Amino acid sequence: MAFMVKQMVGGHVKNLTGGLTEEKPEGDKSGAAAAGMTQEEFEQYQQQLEEEKQERDASFAQKKAERATVRSHFREKYRLPKNELDDTQIQQAGDDVQLPTELAKMIADDNKEEESKTSVLGQLTNIQNVDMDQLKDKAQATLEDLKQSAEKCNVM
Repeated sequence: MAFMVKQMVGGHVKNLTGGLTEEKPEGDKSGAAAAGMTQEEFEQYQQQLEEEKQERDASFAQKKAERATVRSHFREKYRLPKNELDDTQIQQAGDDVQLPTELAKMIADDNKEEESKTSVLGQLTNIQNVDMDQLKDKAQATLEDLKQSAEKCNVM
């Protein structure tokens, strides 16, 4: 009951007194005093936090640009349409963005495999039950026979 009376009348009584009593709010302390530091230490701490945030942001932008580079590489490889967002991320990070070294090695290996597959011998290795050594021996023997017959030929 007293609670209800205080609740109803308490706010009105404070207004009548005109705020003669000073109440310090808990959150009115400065940031340095709340952290138990001097003002100078607090400013250094804030500056250090800002520098760390900038470093994190730069690292994050670099990682985003690297991922965009990877995506754009695969878009070029598979002839997919370009994405403008990737291009802007790469431009924002600067021109020093490259493919990661592991991915570059994988791509180089894939290119070598594709080059070998495009050759005649590469296509023959895809055919089953073909003995490449035997095929090479036959080709060399045929080439040697052609050379010998060319030497015997009077026209040449």
